[in-house]
Amino acid sequence: MKIVAVESILLTVPYRTSGGLQSIAGRPSAGLNILAIRLETDQGITGWGEAFGHGVSPATKTAFDTLVAPMLIGRDPTHIDVLMRGLQQTLHLFGRTGPVMYALSGVDIALWDIAGKVAGKPLHELLGGSARPLPAYASLLRCSGPEAVAQSCRDALAQGYTQIKLHEITAPAVKAAREVAPDVLMTMDTNCPWSVDEALAMVEALRPFRLHWLEEPVWPPEDHVGLATMRAAGAITAAGENAAGLEDFRHLFELGSLDVAQPSVTKIGGISEMLRIMALAKQYGVRVVPHCPYFGPGFMASLHLTTLLPDDTPVERLFVDLEASPFGDWVDIKNGAMVVPQAPGLGADPDPALIARYRTHASTIIK
Repeated sequence: MKIVAVESILLTVPYRTSGGLQSIAGRPSAGLNILAIRLETDQGITGWGEAFGHGVSPATKTAFDTLVAPMLIGRDPTHIDVLMRGLQQTLHLFGRTGPVMYALSGVDIALWDIAGKVAGKPLHELLGGSARPLPAYASLLRCSGPEAVAQSCRDALAQGYTQIKLHEITAPAVKAAREVAPDVLMTMDTNCPWSVDEALAMVEALRPFRLHWLEEPVWPPEDHVGLATMRAAGAITAAGENAAGLEDFRHLFELGSLDVAQPSVTKIGGISEMLRIMALAKQYGVRVVPHCPYFGPGFMASLHLTTLLPDDTPVERLFVDLEASPFGDWVDIKNGAMVVPQAPGLGADPDPALIARYRTHASTIIK
C-alpha cells in the first residue's frame, strides 16, 4: 500500500457560548478552527487526522503543505513507527513542538485511522481498549465575570454534565461556580498566568473551593521545578498539553511535578506518542487525562485512547454550541457521557457537506 495523495483542510465553524468570552488564546474568535489532514492510498483507503489548532492553524497548514506533505507521497502507511520516526528525525531542526510537530501529529492520527480500516477494527479495539460510555466534563471558556461563570455552570448542569472545568484566574469567579455547583467535580485551567510565588498564593486563596486539580498554574509551562514546588505545597497539579514529547514528560515525572498528565494527541506527535506517554505515566503512577476537546479527528482519537485508561478517566468536551459538527452527534454527550464509535479506524469520517460549507482556505492537494 502507498500514499498517493495528501490534503490539509482548514475549517472554521461558528459557535456560541452562554457566558464565555468569544476568544481563544487571548484573541477574538469568529469560530473554532479545525485543521483536518487527509491521506489517500492506492487501495482506496483514506485516513483522517487533525493538527493543532486555533489561531495557529494557518501556520500549521503551511508547515504541512510545504514541509511534511511532499515527504509522504509514495510511502507505506502501514509502517507507522518507521515512517513517523523518519519524519521526526528529518524535521527536528524546526522544533520539537509547534506547527511542524502539530502537522506530524495529524499525519500520525491519519495513519492509525488507515490501520484500523485495514484491520476492519475500531481504533480502540486495535489498541487493546474496550468500548464503554466515557464520563465527560464541560470545559468552559474563560467568562466575562463571576455571573457569567455561574450561568455557564448552570447551563452545563442542565445538559447533564457532572464535571466542569473552568478557565478562570480569580477566586471570585471560582466562588461563583462553586455556589452554583457545590458537589460537582471541578477543575481549573489557568493557562500559565503566574510566577511560582503568585501561584502559591493562589493555591491558598482557592483551597476552600476544593478544586479537583489546578492546571498549568506556572509561567513558563516548561518550569517543571516550579510545578513540583506547587505540588509539594499541596496543589493537585495537571499539565502537559504544551509538553514536547515523551522525554519532556519523563522529566516531569522524574521531578514529581504532576498528579495528572495531559498530553494532546494533535500536538504531541499523534497516537503513537500518546501510547508511549501513557505507558510511561503508568510506570510512574501518574494519572493520564487526554487533552483534546476540539471536535475534529483528534477528538475522535482521544475517545479511543481514553478506553485504554481507568474507567473514571473523563473526556474533555469544549463547552460551546457548534453551528455544526464534522462528526455529527459523536461529539455530543449522552446521559453525561461520550459514546465511542464502533466502525473501523476512528469510527467515522468527517461530513463532506460540512467540509464544503466551512472550508476557509483553498485546498492544497499534493500528489
